[in-house]
Amino acid sequence: MTKARLSVYLDPGMMAQLADLADRKRQPKSLIAEAAITSFLTPDDADRREAAVTRRLDLLARHGGRLERDLSIAVETLALFIRFWLTVTPPLPESAQVAAQAKGRERFESFIETLGRRLAKGQSILREVSLDRLNNGALHRTEAAANTQSSSSEDRR
Repeated sequence: MTKARLSVYLDPGMMAQLADLADRKRQPKSLIAEAAITSFLTPDDADRREAAVTRRLDLLARHGGRLERDLSIAVETLALFIRFWLTVTPPLPESAQVAAQAKGRERFESFIETLGRRLAKGQSILREVSLDRLNNGALHRTEAAANTQSSSSEDRR
C-alpha cells in the first residue's frame, strides 16, 4: 500500500514531545503522527460513552417532563377538590362536632384503604383521565355533574 505524503508544521514544544515519544517507542515520528491522526478521526470509547450518556439524559428529561405534568395535574386536582369542598360544606354546630369528627376519621380510613388497594393493583387516576378527555371537555361535564349532585344533596338536607 502506497502512502501519501503530508507536510505538517508543529510548534517546537509539540515537535520535541513527538521526537521524545518516537525515541522511547523506537518508532518513526510519522508512524506516531499517523496513529494520533487515526485516533482523532476514529470514534473511540469516550465518544460512544458520551453518546450513551446523551441518550440517557434525553430519556431522563422526557421522564422528568412527564413527572412534572403528572404533578401539576395532581396539584390542580387537589386544589379544585379543596375549593369545591370548602364551597359546599357548611360549618357544623358545636353539638355535631364530635360525631362529625368520628365520621370523618371513619371515612378517611376507608379512603386510605381504597387508595392502598388501587396502588397495589397499579391503578392510576392519571391513566384514567387522559389529556384527550381534558381537551374534549369531559372534565367540564364532570364538574357540572358534581355541582348538580352537590346542589341536589344540599336540597335534601
